[in-house]
Amino acid sequence: MQTSGIVTLTTDFGLADSYVGIMKGVILGIARQATMIDITHQISPQNIHQAAYIVQTFEDYFPQGTVHVVVVDPGVGGNRRRIVLATPVALYVAPDNGVLTYVWRDATARWGMERCAVYELTEPRYWLPHVSSTFHGRDVFAPVAAHLALGVPPARMGERREQIVEAPLEQPSRGRNGELVGRIIHLDNFGNCITNITPEHLHAAGFGDRVVVQLIGQRIDGLCRIYADVALGALVALIGSSDRLEIAVRNGSAAQTLGAGIGDTVRVFPAPHDRS
Repeated sequence: MQTSGIVTLTTDFGLADSYVGIMKGVILGIARQATMIDITHQISPQNIHQAAYIVQTFEDYFPQGTVHVVVVDPGVGGNRRRIVLATPVALYVAPDNGVLTYVWRDATARWGMERCAVYELTEPRYWLPHVSSTFHGRDVFAPVAAHLALGVPPARMGERREQIVEAPLEQPSRGRNGELVGRIIHLDNFGNCITNITPEHLHAAGFGDRVVVQLIGQRIDGLCRIYADVALGALVALIGSSDRLEIAVRNGSAAQTLGAGIGDTVRVFPAPHDRS
């Protein structure tokens, strides 16, 4: 696979410190012509599930050969592995702590495990000369990404492994009353509450659009197609652009209106006249 020269960055570093800029400097010091794109640096600190979700939302929208760097690394300096995941269309550089769980599942389902290679980053010639115990984003992941962007094959980065660590990402379950029970996994900048419930989960549960969604004591009848299907300031439930159930307030913030946060429970019932 020929690399595109594009490197994306996804971290929980925020923008108040110099960490992101330093990583970009390291990359440019090795791959001067690299094109860098910030996905987000506002992942909640150490939130592996949120990071895994965010990576899944953008994985299909970059040219073939893009290098994606994901640094949400609560185990930095510990015994967790550092890896590059090579799929037929992209390269992912990250700690092996679950942040690539959705990408790995999507890729192996699409292409099979034989076409998705994992290499542990064990070759120090592609790192900075000095590796700190607390900033592997600068000292390992950034230089590795730069070398990959230059076309160095991922197999040169270290030994091949058969698997990655998959985070125990909670899946929706059935409640005692037959409802589908999920959780909020992300709050976007608009205050939309994005859940771990997909249309596949709704279909498997035998639910259609005629459902009742409950969150923080509030009831929403039915799934809408767009935000504008409800009045200004009203709650709405719909399948959003990330192909997940989300709860929103038209021209407002559902998170603020409801006092909702990541991890809160969302329940989906069949509409009363649809129940058996």
